[in-house]
Amino acid sequence: MNENLKKIILATKNKAKVTEINAMFEGCGVEFAPVDDYIQDMDVEEDGATYRENAYKKAAFVHGRTGLAVVSEDSGLEVKALDWGPGIYSARYAGEKAKDLDNTKKLIGAISGLPPKERSARYVCVLCLIDESGRAEYFEGQVRGTVIETPRGVSGFGYDPVFVPDGFQKTFAELGQAVKNSISHRANAIREFKEHFLKLGTPAA
Repeated sequence: MNENLKKIILATKNKAKVTEINAMFEGCGVEFAPVDDYIQDMDVEEDGATYRENAYKKAAFVHGRTGLAVVSEDSGLEVKALDWGPGIYSARYAGEKAKDLDNTKKLIGAISGLPPKERSARYVCVLCLIDESGRAEYFEGQVRGTVIETPRGVSGFGYDPVFVPDGFQKTFAELGQAVKNSISHRANAIREFKEHFLKLGTPAA
């Protein structure tokens, strides 16, 4: 494997996401580094119309500043009763500077009193890999489930305390990181990326 590709920048300031992807690539000979290790002023306006566009914007910004291989992702929660929103606006559902708790509270208010079938939901994730040559590739994943009105659990982040994946009785925040890492939307997208990475020997064939 190219020595320069033993470390790939992960274009996020969310330390939980960095930990999550490194856990999934354990033993593969690659480490994902947080963008803060390279860029302190990353401020990319996520104004794309799709997850793919937003993921690309973040990866392209970091690659343009560093010239290194970069992986970015955009993800969101889509709820049937909300016309499959908040979607790409999930991270700022309650406002541009909203925190996870703010977004979760607004979601609970929006689905309060609705029957389970109207609270069906799906988490969607799109990864964008820009290799050192500037070529972009995409990997997608999703997981279906139901949103609940009462948060449960302390693990994870985002809407994890109110999302129960199909086939389980516990929320993502109750299942723990190991289980979540095996079934989540991000896990499915990363799994596609990991297969690509291992098959080619480097992220850039």
